[in-house]
Amino acid sequence: MPSVNIVDLNNATVGSIELADAVFGAEVNEALLYEAVRQYTAARRSGTAATKTRHEVSGSGKKLWKQKGTGRARMGSIRSPLWRHGGTVHGPQPRSYEYKLPRKMVLGALRSALSAKLRDGELRVVRAFDLADHKTKNVLGVLHKLEAKKTVLLVETAENVNLTRASRNLKGVKLVPTKDVTVYDLLRYKDVLLTEPAAKKLSEALA
Repeated sequence: MPSVNIVDLNNATVGSIELADAVFGAEVNEALLYEAVRQYTAARRSGTAATKTRHEVSGSGKKLWKQKGTGRARMGSIRSPLWRHGGTVHGPQPRSYEYKLPRKMVLGALRSALSAKLRDGELRVVRAFDLADHKTKNVLGVLHKLEAKKTVLLVETAENVNLTRASRNLKGVKLVPTKDVTVYDLLRYKDVLLTEPAAKKLSEALA
């Protein structure tokens, strides 16, 4: 089982924690990571692309000329798809691109992402984010002491009002509860800071 040091907000080691080997020491499956990120980004697509059919484009509904006798082709509407400015046939319509992955694939991808972060030295465990107030400069000071990179993912178990308010204005910093941790966020943010309860909860839930 991988053993990880626990640090306080001053970046001093205050203990260690044994993490589940099946969660934080698993083999990194890049194919699973790709599928998880692809599914997440597909679900985020707005799906608002649309074209107008012949019933939606502007134009009169009057028959352009009589059916027979003019020597011209039969034509019933100026909005025909055959004409310039006419409707579009089989064009895109608003839709959802969201789909679901099997639960085993989702869990496997999370294990791979957490293991990769720990392997690369980009995951650390903090005792707790006990902030005296909700000032942003205090969180900046804590991240500086923890030598965090430019982008940081903070993971908590319970609601932390001071941390939520203090971190929401920081560019490149995101706070999520353990139940909302995604492979996309784990890979997108350079550093991952877990509280001790969050690390234990992830070990138990994903083992």
